[in-house]
Amino acid sequence: MFLFFSKSNDFFFNLFFLSFGLLLLQIMRYFLELSYNGENYHGWQKQTNANTVQEELNRCLSLQLGQKLDVVGAGRTDTGVHALQMFAHFDSLNEIDCDELIFKLNSCLSNDILIHFIFPVSQDTHARFSATARTYKYVVSNKRDLFNQNIYVFNKSIDLDKMNKACELILGEKDFSSFSKSNTDTYTNICNVSFAKWTVEKEYYIFIIRSNRFLRNMVRSLVGTILDIGVGKHEVNSISSILDKRDRRAAGDSVPAKGLFLVKIEYPDLFSYDTSR
Repeated sequence: MFLFFSKSNDFFFNLFFLSFGLLLLQIMRYFLELSYNGENYHGWQKQTNANTVQEELNRCLSLQLGQKLDVVGAGRTDTGVHALQMFAHFDSLNEIDCDELIFKLNSCLSNDILIHFIFPVSQDTHARFSATARTYKYVVSNKRDLFNQNIYVFNKSIDLDKMNKACELILGEKDFSSFSKSNTDTYTNICNVSFAKWTVEKEYYIFIIRSNRFLRNMVRSLVGTILDIGVGKHEVNSISSILDKRDRRAAGDSVPAKGLFLVKIEYPDLFSYDTSR
């Protein structure tokens, strides 16, 4: 009797894994490229009793495809932060007409979220972990713009040369604990910043920063600290001592979320899109 049970167990065990393997072969992974205005959202990641971009995308995808779906984003943007380019992936048991789904999603989603592309990728391509770099920009102006509320109005004269000298001191692989929100669940606070610079475009001061990864609140606290240097509140080299302290209290105040945009995510082994359109 025991022998019979054991053989039967092996049979069903093998049948289960064969069925599971066939199921995996049928699953297809898709990437989405989207943009959103973050003004009305509590960030990207879904939360209890809060309106988020991920939750809105899950709702419309599940509705259009007739299956419960949970998208995985390339990262998390905080409350009020915008994205000119965000990527996410989802898995489906069915082959999808990508152009048709783009049309249906854009008809279902709120007007502040727009899907640009949907395309199949390999099963081991991950929206978050396959990305090698992200780029953000922050927009500052010294006057109000009635037709553009997604800027930070800063009514003080700033020294752009000093600010860019400070930017040079944050380049490379460094511990950015002083510019991170406290008590986060990250495994490390070390980021490799490959580009950081302030430029002027008409009446706007624009800060561009590129890194392999970012910590929560990192860009906004960096901008606030560098603006303090720009108005003469601190010396240029103070940013090095702030980094060394690894204490959020050592850095300047965070600037408002409304001026921050995620502008590019890079997957060099997969594809590269120009977001200047």
